Amino acid sequence: MKAEVIEGGALDYVLVMPDGFTPGGAWPLVLMLHGFGANMYDLANLAPAIDPDGYVYAFPNAPYRLMGMGGASWSGDRPGAVEPDGPQLTVEERLEAVTSEVIERTGTTTGNAVLGGFSQGAGLTLRHGLLRPETFRGLIVLSGFFRDADAVRPNLPADRTQPIFLVHGRQDPVVDIEHGRENKRFLEENGYAPEYHEYDMPHAVSPEVIANLQPWLHRVLPPKG
Repeated sequence: MKAEVIEGGALDYVLVMPDGFTPGGAWPLVLMLHGFGANMYDLANLAPAIDPDGYVYAFPNAPYRLMGMGGASWSGDRPGAVEPDGPQLTVEERLEAVTSEVIERTGTTTGNAVLGGFSQGAGLTLRHGLLRPETFRGLIVLSGFFRDADAVRPNLPADRTQPIFLVHGRQDPVVDIEHGRENKRFLEENGYAPEYHEYDMPHAVSPEVIANLQPWLHRVLPPKG
């Protein structure tokens, strides 16, 4: 695989491509959002672990830089968060822009993608992705806290068949396991049927998570053959 850092758009991002990649081949896209205090490189090593041959991956950098902490945040209301330079776009507008840019750059098509995230990025995956099933065929929610559930609920689409891979660690000291269970309840109460897994792990993405994610992804968004 090869990686390229793309800068200067609505969000900087790492683009990871399989060997032999050429634009325009209708490659399925996996777009992954990092957690609070991390950056666009944090999840990039998941690409070869998930599937090194069948997908292109994009790992955007959150827009709010964290002073004194390093890393970045998807929310501007966190301590130390600094507004990005340039046009004052919402996070949703930035995600829509970077998704369109990656689709154009790689030559895939709208709807031939899944959105995923870890921790803070997982909560944003629910907030952003549930409302855009025409763009994201499925969602990957790893150890997240859905802060925006009440705001999202009245805007959910009528069709709630979007596949959702939802996982959490029982020993998570950062985002308690009960948040994962609350995510599951919210989705099921609103007509979704998430694939839910709990693991004996802390706040992490374990090999067991990847082992369960691979078949789910291959079923929901088949790799380029």
